[in-house]
Amino acid sequence: MARRRKAPSAVPPAARTDSSEPSLDDDVQAPPVEAIRVRRMHRRDLNRVWEFLKLVFRNVNRQTVEYQRPRSKQRFEEQYDDEGIEQLVFEVGADIVGYAECAFEVTGSDNWINPRYFDTRDMRPLFVEELASHPDYQGRGVGSFMLEQLQHLARIRGCTHLVLEVAENNKTALAFYKKRAFQKLDAAIFMAQKIPNEPELLPPRTLNPRHADGAPPPLEPDAER
Repeated sequence: MARRRKAPSAVPPAARTDSSEPSLDDDVQAPPVEAIRVRRMHRRDLNRVWEFLKLVFRNVNRQTVEYQRPRSKQRFEEQYDDEGIEQLVFEVGADIVGYAECAFEVTGSDNWINPRYFDTRDMRPLFVEELASHPDYQGRGVGSFMLEQLQHLARIRGCTHLVLEVAENNKTALAFYKKRAFQKLDAAIFMAQKIPNEPELLPPRTLNPRHADGAPPPLEPDAER
């Protein structure tokens, strides 16, 4: 009688483990999976987001001529009540790791954007007013996720471009945007000319000597007019 061949096991012998015996990997726990989520900003977030922006732009604002965030907390709070502005908060757990602010049209009385520039080029832009990621989370995909969210908003609203402003001195941000195919449209170049530092009042000047006979010196040409 022929001997039946044992069916091959789906698990190689070296890989089998007896449930009654502890595995060497039982004490090794996988690190927790972190996820980033996005939501619209609420009024209760104003203080936390403001502190977050100060943290993100603290060093950037020391290097740039223009502020890279609202000048004051009051202005930031006023933007929350502007219906034309979309404000998004990105979180990992309970931590704010990103903030994005955008508008579908030129807003604000102090805005220098020229809408006709885009109209004549058949561009329907989504204006990115702010894009900030936490320094401790940079390089982990936070910036890419925020940009993807803005691109998604632009598509569903019929926009053709994302338009933003970045300081030329902000090398990190420039590299981030150039890597993602952002192209320079136009720019105001801040120029400065150094003026020699001189006192407002002239230094003492030596008077002309008196004539020996006591006669007054002849008048200077300018004084005769």
